[in-house]
Amino acid sequence: MKRILFLLFAIGLGAGMTVMAGMSTSKIRKETRFLTDKMAYELNLTTQQYNDAYEINYDFIYSVRNIMDYVARGYEWAMDDYYEALDIRNDDLRWVLSDGQYRRFMGADYFYRPIYVTGGRWSLRVYINYPNRGLFYFGVPYHYHTYCGAHYRPHIHHTSYYRGRYNNLHHYSTPHRVRDQRVYHSYRRSDFGSVRIRPNSSVRPHNAPTRPGNSYRPETGPGSSSSNRRPTSGSSTGFSSSNRESGKTSSSSRGSSSKRNDSSSYNRNNSSERNNSSSSSRRGSSSRSSSSRSDSGRSRSTRSNVSSGQTERRSSSGSARSNSTQSSSRSSERNSSGSRR
Repeated sequence: MKRILFLLFAIGLGAGMTVMAGMSTSKIRKETRFLTDKMAYELNLTTQQYNDAYEINYDFIYSVRNIMDYVARGYEWAMDDYYEALDIRNDDLRWVLSDGQYRRFMGADYFYRPIYVTGGRWSLRVYINYPNRGLFYFGVPYHYHTYCGAHYRPHIHHTSYYRGRYNNLHHYSTPHRVRDQRVYHSYRRSDFGSVRIRPNSSVRPHNAPTRPGNSYRPETGPGSSSSNRRPTSGSSTGFSSSNRESGKTSSSSRGSSSKRNDSSSYNRNNSSERNNSSSSSRRGSSSRSSSSRSDSGRSRSTRSNVSSGQTERRSSSGSARSNSTQSSSRSSERNSSGSRR
């Protein structure tokens, strides 16, 4: 009986524990968007900062999804991997935010250390301050449906993709790594204080998930090919309207291009029809000219035949008149001879 109760308890504990490895990509995108949306609202991010912060948060959540169940179970190597991924994420954000924005970012635990575990469950701290999970201040990021990790630091020789993209900003001077802080242990107790650390769990086992940065590869395809194209400016007061306007602009440009293509095809069709009509008219005119030439030839031959006929008739009539003249002269001669007798 005790064994049965123990098995049921173990099954219930495992079912109640949130395992990030079981999260779908759409779920990760929603969690990432919610966190980035609140960062844009409080830190007053521009459109470009908003889109880049979404990518950085997506890479972070995606890379730790395979180890958060081990963190919740008290494996120390998993916690070390978590803070390694967190330091990569926070340093990438340092190259996106200005000095003032980054200082406000570090002052908010729900942004600077976004994940915590309590009662065997992991969650985002931002939901404590913003419990309405359906509330979004801005529209979806530019690469919400297409970004798949192409700019994650371990995939590009462990250098930040975002360094040098904001040369007009004064960035925070030095990296602010969580594990290098004197208050690291207090941070760790605040993040995972409810987790009981297992003894002798600091060494990674051979069957453990890969370290953050090697847990996935950027996907290739139609979506990822467009991940390098993004807006480069804009204010944080109109992400949703700017996204909608960009959609309208792209649709209108596609419509105008299709109209230009249609008009060009229409012009080509018209030109071909004009060419066909001109060629047909030339053929018609040539046929008409040939027929007119043949008709004129026939008429000339007819006129020549008629003239020859008239000439013959004139000659015959002339000969007839001469014959009648001769006959009359002969008859007159006969009459004169008769009278002489």
